[in-house]
Amino acid sequence: MSYHAAAALQAAVYQRLAGWPGLAGVQVVDALPAGNRPATFVLLGPEVVLDRSDKTGSGAEHRFDISVISTQAGFLAAKEVAGTVFLALDAAPLTLGTGVLVALEFQRATARRLGEGAARRIDLTFRARIDF
Repeated sequence: MSYHAAAALQAAVYQRLAGWPGLAGVQVVDALPAGNRPATFVLLGPEVVLDRSDKTGSGAEHRFDISVISTQAGFLAAKEVAGTVFLALDAAPLTLGTGVLVALEFQRATARRLGEGAARRIDLTFRARIDF
């Protein structure tokens, strides 16, 4: 098993989302912003990595979440941003600095209210297969 492509995957996902025209003006972060948070932002989240090596070579499966967090009223704004995140990652293969991205697939999304309903959060789960 190998975890050494995790940083390369995160960097490629970040670059794609931060540079995606449909997300212009939406902050993409890997830690909660300090101080006054933007009304809507994209948070690169947790990851689980599984060994997918076999006798033909080394590989890993990365399951990772990307969250859209919004304090705008209703779910509409958060859903629009979440849909754009999906489109950005579905558009063209990512190029990694380490390993070869064999597949990147959307797995599921979960939408929920946070706290007393003042904020919305949509967690998008993706699966990436990387070979070495």
